[in-house]
Amino acid sequence: MSGEAWIPDDRGGEVVAIWLKRMKRGPMDPVASAELIAGQGLRGNANRGGRRQVTIIEEEVWAEVQAQLSPTIPPTARRANLMLRGIRLEKTRGKILAIGSTKIRVYGETRPCEQMDAAYQGLRKFLDPHWRGGVCGEVLEGGEIHVGDAVAWTAEQKRLWWL
Repeated sequence: MSGEAWIPDDRGGEVVAIWLKRMKRGPMDPVASAELIAGQGLRGNANRGGRRQVTIIEEEVWAEVQAQLSPTIPPTARRANLMLRGIRLEKTRGKILAIGSTKIRVYGETRPCEQMDAAYQGLRKFLDPHWRGGVCGEVLEGGEIHVGDAVAWTAEQKRLWWL
């Protein structure tokens, strides 16, 4: 983050929001829990499979968006599936994130697209540096996740073939 205003807790963080997208470019629906399916993503989400099975943003980054751009921009404007608190996402390619009993391997940064500026002019540019647009990843181990679940980096790390 630009201001380095917060320091992540070594004990990890937590899930603060879960969103499902019913259709491509459709609304982001908040849910209290969801099922992660290994190799696919979130059950009921429009975008499944491939390397972007799950998209994740940081609550702390969104607080910066609201402080610097506008307090009225909802986090659903970023169109991510999960919002986490207390977990730093920058430069985590290949790392494995445990959410409750599930595991997600981070493939890389989720680059902000034109939909960000459609939601709020200047949002794309603001999210561009330092991985503020979040990350995308592959579900390695599925299961139920809930708002409030503990989140932590595992000791495992997978070298990705394109690195």
